[in-house]
Amino acid sequence: MKVVLQNLTKKFASLDGAGEVIAVNDFNFEIPDGKLIGLLGPSGCGKSTTLNLISGLETATSGKIFFGEDDVTDLPPENRGVGLVFQSYALYPHMTVLQNIMFPLQNFKGKDRLSKEEMVARATEAAKLVQIEKLLNRKPAEMSGGQQQRVAIARALVKMPRVLLLDEPLSNLDARLRLQTREEIRRIQRETGITTVFVTHDQEEAMSISDMIVVMSAGVIQQIGRPQDVYDNPANLFVAKFLGTPAINVLEARVENGRLKIGEEDVMAVTGIADQEVYCGIRPEGFVLDENGPFSVKLRNVEVMGRDTSVVSTHPCSLSGDLRSIIPSESRGEAIDDDTVRFSLKPFKVRLFSKTTEEALPFEEGRL
Repeated sequence: MKVVLQNLTKKFASLDGAGEVIAVNDFNFEIPDGKLIGLLGPSGCGKSTTLNLISGLETATSGKIFFGEDDVTDLPPENRGVGLVFQSYALYPHMTVLQNIMFPLQNFKGKDRLSKEEMVARATEAAKLVQIEKLLNRKPAEMSGGQQQRVAIARALVKMPRVLLLDEPLSNLDARLRLQTREEIRRIQRETGITTVFVTHDQEEAMSISDMIVVMSAGVIQQIGRPQDVYDNPANLFVAKFLGTPAINVLEARVENGRLKIGEEDVMAVTGIADQEVYCGIRPEGFVLDENGPFSVKLRNVEVMGRDTSVVSTHPCSLSGDLRSIIPSESRGEAIDDDTVRFSLKPFKVRLFSKTTEEALPFEEGRL
């Protein structure tokens, strides 16, 4: 089911009553049929409000919402055909797994009404899809957090929704369960082909399972694209800083005669940009340990992480605190033991941004 959001805006009265807060501002996006879309951004950016507008739990101040060709802007939630999964599992503690999954089916009326046998069959199929069919007689208190989340997903799927909406469904799980459950969500989405919107503030979650991500800030779309494309080519400094673990290193720099200069060091060619002051973003994996490299830093610490080594350093032009450089563990040598460490840079891991607008400045990549 294709979902189209046209000029979607949601305003709330401010807490002091003196004005309005725009939670979602002129949101335009078409969610392709059968895709998993990640709505990503920091707390308060409007992503959950956008999800609530799609579901009908919130009423749009202006704009339109279409499911396929159907205008659902004014439809109540129960008539939109959506499945909802929240951060809280919201399971009924006195009911078994089977009863919890069946519960939405008991509200079907008229021609959609199902017999008890049909409800059991559909609930069992939903349980099989999330691999909890052996737990149907248990109650929520007898299950782990990950199992309870699967029950919540099965309950949303049992209605055979046109659109599945997930609002930070993994936040209550520990790190290992988060990884396992997000993989399960991706598997389930692919098997069912249901158009899915996944809301999270965790960029690693969004990038790992989404077909496309929508990065938001203050109710406004910052960038839409495939996860790797957005990571490699952020539209602005906000997107660059928000995506990536460890975060991108940001330094004050300048472009002079087609060269990028950080402090007094000429670090690489950047043709196609007029001379100006810029912000330079360097991904942690964009450093190559090189005793003759053009970029030098003051060493603070070396963290060995098995496969990789994290070099923590300082630089007077850094805006992001300590610089963090990720290099393969086998590549570190004596050069890393000095107070000053030198690097060459991978041009495709370096991004430049306007100092006035913070928008990305495309350039032709080149080395010294």
